[in-house]
Amino acid sequence: MAARPLDTRTVTALVTAATAAPSLHNAQPWRFRCLTRTRTLELRADLDRAMPRTDPDNRGLHVGCGAALFNLRVAVAAAGRHADVQLLPVPADRLLLATVRIIDTDRPDRELARCYPAIDRRHTSRHPFEDRAVPPDVRDALRAAAAREGAQLVFPDGWHVEALLDHIRDVEGRDSLDPVSSEDVHRWTRVGAEDTGTAVDGVPARAFGPAGRGGRAPVRDFAGRRAVPGRPTAVFEATPNLALLGTVHDRPADWLRAGQAMERVLLLAVRNGLATSLTSHSLEQPDLRELARDPASDMGFVHMILRLGYGPSGVVSPRRPVEQVLEIV
Repeated sequence: MAARPLDTRTVTALVTAATAAPSLHNAQPWRFRCLTRTRTLELRADLDRAMPRTDPDNRGLHVGCGAALFNLRVAVAAAGRHADVQLLPVPADRLLLATVRIIDTDRPDRELARCYPAIDRRHTSRHPFEDRAVPPDVRDALRAAAAREGAQLVFPDGWHVEALLDHIRDVEGRDSLDPVSSEDVHRWTRVGAEDTGTAVDGVPARAFGPAGRGGRAPVRDFAGRRAVPGRPTAVFEATPNLALLGTVHDRPADWLRAGQAMERVLLLAVRNGLATSLTSHSLEQPDLRELARDPASDMGFVHMILRLGYGPSGVVSPRRPVEQVLEIV
């Protein structure tokens, strides 16, 4: 079949979908470079958006970039094409996380393409969900989605959920005793005069959600000790539906696979009528990260805690204009 042109409009649409992915504190730590001659998109890390306090090894950065890579694959499939992906193709170039060669095909991945409408519908929700379990068949489908990307999704039992909630409260207490640990959060949140509605990145106060009443919020409190005028309080679900996403190993390639798995799971959850949120707050502490894993599972390392349920879908977070993250050569 004759190759269709990979023009600026097409590339811009693909990268727009990619950059709708979630990332740590919505820092959007990615850049894209399109090599038109070889019909290849490069995904590169933007270390200006790294977080030395909370993500010193750039694990979270890789997970976010992996999510953007998955969205890119979805957009390519929705356009009737195939994405030939190579992770970390040049070991000497640590900023080059992946290459994606766009190939024309008459057999695109239809399951990937079906995820495309969910990209614009997926928003992190830091609001209370209903006290309602996710059905077993949906859980099974989400587990299978993670497995397709080389990762594992584990739904912890009751005792384990309580332990994870204790970890969230523990790390918030640690943060209150060590203001330096909150430097990254302060940099990437928009409170008061900074929340003007013109930001293109970070987490605006309107996306914080209500403060948990009774210390039971299963989400990160981005406000910390800062006052947010007009912010309500609310009682969160008594038993949240939490899921641990992880891999057997803990290398950069595993982090990228985990990010792709995370986004596949999130988009499938949205397609099944679920609201979603993410937290890696307690996982930023080595001791709590080790305690997060299920000792009965062969998951070696947890990369993200997902919260799923029935409730508000959350608000749209700001995004950088595509021209700021895309270079076409």
